[in-house]
Amino acid sequence: MSKLKITRRTALLGAGVVGAAGAATYYTTRSPSVDRFDPAAADGPFRHGVASGDPDQTSVVLWTAFSDDGGGYRGVEVATDEGFQEIVFEQGEDLAFVRMQPLGTLKIIADGLEPGRRYFYRFRHNETYSPVGATRTLPEGGVDEFRIGLFSCSNFPAGHFNAYAHAAEEGGLDLILHLGDYIYEYGADGYGTGNAEAMNRLPEPAHEILSHEDYVRRIAQYRSDPDLQAAHAAAPWVMIWDDHETANDSWRDGAENHQPGDEGPWESRRDAALRAWSEWTPTRDLDRARRWGALEVGDLATVVFLESRLTARSEPPVWTDCPVDFSGEVTEEKRAALEAWLEEAVEDPSRELLGEEQMSFVHETCAASAAAGKPWRVLANQVIMARVKSPDFQQTMPFWMKWYARSQGVGAFIDRSRYDVDWNFDAWDGYPAARDRLYAGLKASGADILTVTGDTHNAWANDLVDSAGDRIGSEIGVTSVSSPGAFDTTPGPHMGRLFEEANESVLYKEPYDRGWVRLTLTREAAEAEYVSMETVLQRTTAHEIKARYRILPANGGAAARMERID
Repeated sequence: MSKLKITRRTALLGAGVVGAAGAATYYTTRSPSVDRFDPAAADGPFRHGVASGDPDQTSVVLWTAFSDDGGGYRGVEVATDEGFQEIVFEQGEDLAFVRMQPLGTLKIIADGLEPGRRYFYRFRHNETYSPVGATRTLPEGGVDEFRIGLFSCSNFPAGHFNAYAHAAEEGGLDLILHLGDYIYEYGADGYGTGNAEAMNRLPEPAHEILSHEDYVRRIAQYRSDPDLQAAHAAAPWVMIWDDHETANDSWRDGAENHQPGDEGPWESRRDAALRAWSEWTPTRDLDRARRWGALEVGDLATVVFLESRLTARSEPPVWTDCPVDFSGEVTEEKRAALEAWLEEAVEDPSRELLGEEQMSFVHETCAASAAAGKPWRVLANQVIMARVKSPDFQQTMPFWMKWYARSQGVGAFIDRSRYDVDWNFDAWDGYPAARDRLYAGLKASGADILTVTGDTHNAWANDLVDSAGDRIGSEIGVTSVSSPGAFDTTPGPHMGRLFEEANESVLYKEPYDRGWVRLTLTREAAEAEYVSMETVLQRTTAHEIKARYRILPANGGAAARMERID
């Protein structure tokens, strides 16, 4: 790594013409179409496109990578117009970048910008310009509408990134929230690779990634995808990691998919992965062991982004540690043994998901937002927050389907479901005491929340209800960009309907779609559109809106449940 001197060439040229008039048109002038965001040339210095992220009211992070960089002039320009006639920020000459032969990444904080403005930016290497990106600063003061794109779980070998292409093509997004699993760590024979060779999307390197060099090669491959490049160029991103940016089912001191005896110390792999992630994303440099914070969207919303993996998460409970034999007849003795194990392994009050420091930050930030009268507190969250019970598959599955499931090695899952158990201990259900603490602090300050969640490769609409039965808020779960769902190949009854019937708080669950969610915040309501892409096996933006839900803010007379509006 080499750090070179930063030189400011010009400062805020033309800033005087960027004022209230521009801010007034912020919500009517939308992002350009995907045609304007052409992919980078395959043999040029900007093969991985451009990106922006982590905006505030006066600055934004700008990112690119230099391919086969032989030195010379490197620069960046920010303008209020596509033709770059009104340049308001420029840096050049000896820009600081992280050098990794043959690639070097560059992150610049463009500052001194105006709130609530749309800007265009481009990088330059000698006489070659990068593709043009569009970005936005966050608004301040009165805001009537704000549109957010929600994404999660983009698996390169599993399918094409059509959801990204569609979002860029649609335009109109003020911000993109990526809720984790931006990349996957598996090798060419791992999860989601069944159609990879046919689609020419085999992962690079071919082995499971472990070193910093491995993670750089993998994320660089993802960044070569033209549809991901288009989405990055269309709007600023705020990104949080989940587990696959490091390894599956990661926690504070390890991961399910990490074996220290064969793969070395967990801390070394974690730090290598997060270093690569930081270098290759348009994010402000934070402590690599944590990433949480908040954005203020004028008087309309506070967006709090969480880190629930690597900072404080206790080791997740696993069913193989449960001493109960769930096969055979259901008995009270087995129920009692199950309750005892749950009390010890799952319900222990000392178990953490966010940790005390982050929990305090969330409570204080949401309390201040509610006190300021903002209608919305959006929690960008990795794993399902609502309590979700497993359906009793013994009762709901036809015989032939149970036979098929058992032939696939999931008979224990069926047997266990007869005991009214929680569906997923990797989610907040594995940390109920931590969830109780979160809800209690929010409830005390009257700060209802709208949680947006990734991870599951399913679409969700959930009520968030505490143990007293009081509504804390709502949850919008976004499906994957391309990662397969757990029930994709399961024949028989619609699994989403089974979960809805078994859980009063689960209003909608769609396990078979790939896509994204468009979330529109206004003072009166939040509306979520669940976009389902036709396929991920070939490049297309064909899609349908599978569902729409409306949520009312508490200060607008919150309903007990979200309302489906289509």
